[in-house]
Amino acid sequence: MTGLFCRAALLLALVSATAGAQLPARIGNQEIPTLAPLVKQVEPAVVSIATKGTVNAPTNPLMEDPFFRRFFGFPDQQQPQQQRREVQSAGSGVIVDATKGYILTNHHVVESAELIEIYLNDNRSLKAKVIGSDPGTDIAVLQVENAKNLVQMKLGNSDQVQVGDFVLAIGNPFGLQHTVTSGIVSALGRSGINPDGYEDFIQTDASINPGNSDGALVNMRGELIGINSAIFSNSGGNIGIGFAIPVNIAKSIMNQILQFGEVKRGLLGVSISDFNADSAKAFGIEGTAEGALVQEIVDGSAAEKSGIIVGDVIVSVDGQRIKNASDLRNTIGLKRSGDSVRIDVIRDGKRRQFVTVLSEVSSSAQLDGGDVHPGLAGTQLGNHEGTGEDFSGPGVSIDAVEPNSPAALAGIRPNDIIVSVNRKRVRNVRELQQAASQQSLLIMSVRRGNRNLLLQIR
Repeated sequence: MTGLFCRAALLLALVSATAGAQLPARIGNQEIPTLAPLVKQVEPAVVSIATKGTVNAPTNPLMEDPFFRRFFGFPDQQQPQQQRREVQSAGSGVIVDATKGYILTNHHVVESAELIEIYLNDNRSLKAKVIGSDPGTDIAVLQVENAKNLVQMKLGNSDQVQVGDFVLAIGNPFGLQHTVTSGIVSALGRSGINPDGYEDFIQTDASINPGNSDGALVNMRGELIGINSAIFSNSGGNIGIGFAIPVNIAKSIMNQILQFGEVKRGLLGVSISDFNADSAKAFGIEGTAEGALVQEIVDGSAAEKSGIIVGDVIVSVDGQRIKNASDLRNTIGLKRSGDSVRIDVIRDGKRRQFVTVLSEVSSSAQLDGGDVHPGLAGTQLGNHEGTGEDFSGPGVSIDAVEPNSPAALAGIRPNDIIVSVNRKRVRNVRELQQAASQQSLLIMSVRRGNRNLLLQIR
């Protein structure tokens, strides 16, 4: 009992010292630790979000399975008929500017939203609109207009967060509004949760479940240090491992959206793979068993202009250690275009340093496939920006496919990545246009998940 009392007294001292709020609760002469004053301070800034929208969905979900398609005689290349279906979702958000009505939340909460309703802590409901969204970091910025008496949350500095810090997670799990859980920061700089995104997660053991995985992660000073984004669970429920996007990243994304209307993400212009002990042995390099191995350089890219070459092993960016390919992708992808960066590489067993200015990748750059080739009509094309577990290198992403369009009938699916056309490597939409110019038949190498496919487009 004595040990328990000491731990409780220690927690009370920590909370009292950092929260800036006096804890008056007592039983006799014994103080009782409570986070109530802190919760009362920050909770009004956390909102519930309800959305409605429509998506394309197959008339029969079984037809998405190749086995059933072949069983019922549907060609693999032909997409199943689709229909518009209404979808609803719920989540959380954090008011970060009470004057202008800006709210931070996750991209996945509002991705297909056509109607967004915000519910405040005082039971008011307000309409909101999406100012901008970034799928790469899963951050979205909303705005409610002409709202009065909003309460905003102060933004902290996530670079100062330490493992062991006490934190609160506030949101609306399973539709249960204004739920508060507590824990500690379990780890920093986590990645590998979403290989297609940019990651530098804060890991916490504060309970995070569906519905509050877009709410606030708050320190004991009542400052926002992260936007809860993901949980690690086979069942979809909390098992004590949750992840939050650091507020410094969220703030950077928000500022770019408010300034430019989109995210102007930096691009180095390399195809890379993990550099490990086996790679080091093959290269005859001693003392280095981590980094990102440069496999390809994009013509005219920032990497080429700086002097980086194929075979270089990138080991640090601006003094930050690079452990693997994913680490480099995250580090570069979270910087802005136009940023000057210092890159350290290992070449021929010696360390070399280069300085380059990152070029721009626009998150919203898209092109109608019909403008490239008649067989691609019905698609929206974009630049695939980086690397993931299934595919390393730039390419052309298929962002959308219209049902029964020429592209759909040719077997093209959403999220496909075009890698080459008629044996010519394509790294972006411009190169695809050049490769497809005046060609009646396109033999396209396509990456679909972890599979490589060849598709004929006429």
